Amino acid sequence: MAIGRLKIQAFRGNEYIPLDNSRITISQVGEFATPGTQDIQVTTDSSGTTPEVELQTPPIEYSQVPTDQVPYSLCDIKIEREGFAPVFIRGSQIFPERIALQQANLQETRTARQEGQIILIQPNRLVGNFPPKIPEDPEKPLPPPVGTVVLPEPVVPEFVVVHQGVPDDPAAPNYTVRYKDYIKNVASSEIFATWPDTTIRANVYCIVSFTLNRIYTEWYRGKGKNFDITSSTAYDHAFSFGRNIYDNISSIVDEIFATYIKRFGRKQPLLTQYCDGQKVQCPGWLTQWGSKYLGDQGRAPYEILTNFYGTDIELRRAEEVEGIPTSYPGYTLTIGARGEPVRTVQEFLNRIAENYPLIPKVPVDGVYGPATQEAVKVFQSVFNLPQTGNVDYATWYRISDIYVGVTKIAELRRSSGIERIFFPPISYDSYRPNNTPHVPYFDDQN
Repeated sequence: MAIGRLKIQAFRGNEYIPLDNSRITISQVGEFATPGTQDIQVTTDSSGTTPEVELQTPPIEYSQVPTDQVPYSLCDIKIEREGFAPVFIRGSQIFPERIALQQANLQETRTARQEGQIILIQPNRLVGNFPPKIPEDPEKPLPPPVGTVVLPEPVVPEFVVVHQGVPDDPAAPNYTVRYKDYIKNVASSEIFATWPDTTIRANVYCIVSFTLNRIYTEWYRGKGKNFDITSSTAYDHAFSFGRNIYDNISSIVDEIFATYIKRFGRKQPLLTQYCDGQKVQCPGWLTQWGSKYLGDQGRAPYEILTNFYGTDIELRRAEEVEGIPTSYPGYTLTIGARGEPVRTVQEFLNRIAENYPLIPKVPVDGVYGPATQEAVKVFQSVFNLPQTGNVDYATWYRISDIYVGVTKIAELRRSSGIERIFFPPISYDSYRPNNTPHVPYFDDQN
C-alpha cells in the first residue's frame, strides 16, 4: 500500500468566493474501506480549503505499466454548510504520492429541506471502457464569416461549453466551464498524474491544441450546435463534470495553458488526435503509453511530440487570453521591479484579500518589495502554485482569474451556463472500474 493526499476547496456558487466552516466527510470505498474505520471529518478554513488528508492508495507501480489493476483508490465526499445545498461527490480518485484537489461549488438555498447535488466521477480513460477516437482530417476549413470576422489568430477563450455526450444527443446537458478548469479536468481524466512531468506536459499540449482547434475552426458551432466540444472520446476528450484534479497537473496547465502545437506555415492549432497505444493503435498520432515510456527515457516534451506528429511542428503561445483585465507584461515580476504591472498585481491582490484574509494587503505603490513578495507567496500557496514569491506567466493569469472571479466582472456570457443541477439517487456501480465494491455511507434521503 502507498499514501496519497486529498485537499478540498469549497466555493459559493460558480464564483471564487471561498466558503469557510464547510463540513467535509470523507470515506474511502472499495478495497481500501477497512471495516470499522470511521469517516474522516475536516472543516474548511477562511480560504475555503481543508488540510491535506492522507488516504491509502495502491502502489505507484500500478500506474507505470499497463495492468488490470486500478492504479488509484476511491473516496466519497460530502460537503455541507448551513444555508447551502450539500454536494455529494462519489468516486474521487487518489493516486499515490500526489495531492488530489477536489473543488466543490455549493449553491445557496432558502428551503428547509436542502436537496443535494450528486457528482459521479467517471473512471480514468486508461482504466474505464471508453470508445476509441474516430479519425478525422486534422486540417479543418475555417467557418465563413457571418456577421463577424474570422479570428486572425487563435485566442484562448474565457469559457468552454462542453456537451456531456455525443454531438447528436439532444438530451445531453451542456456545461459552461472555465477554459483552464476544462484542460485540467481532461488531463486528469485522460492520463495518470504519476507519470513523468515531461509526459504530462506533452499530453497537455495535445489537449490544448485539440481544444483550440475546435474553438478556432468553430467545428461544432459551424454545424449549428450550441457547444464548443463534447465529452465523447469517440469525437473529443474524456471530461467528467465536477471531478478532482491533481496538484502537478494543475501547475503544468497554469504554466502552458495558452501554448498549442501547429504545423509550420499553418495558422490553426493542430488537431492533435491520440489514443492509448495499448487497447487501440493509431499510427501517426500520439499514444499515451508511448509518451509515458519516452518520458521515462528523459525525452523533452517537444521531442515526445515530434516522435509522433513529425518534425514539422512548433509550439506557439496564443497572444490573447479572453476575460482577463490586463495582459501579462512579458516578463517575471520579482523583488526590485517597478511600474504599472506591479501596481496592477498589488491592486488585484488587495481585492482578492477581502475574500481570502490569509493574503496580507500591501501598499499600492508600484514597487515590488518584500511585502508584495510575501502576499504573492501566500496567494500561490492558497491556489496550489509553486511558492516562488515571483509573478511569472502562470501566477499572473491565476491572480487575474481569481480577481475576475471575486469581483464578478466576468459573468457567464452564454445562456447555457453552469446551472444548479440535481441528480436523483442512482447506482454508483455503473461508474466503478473493474466492479470495485462500493461501500455506501451517504444517506441519500437527507
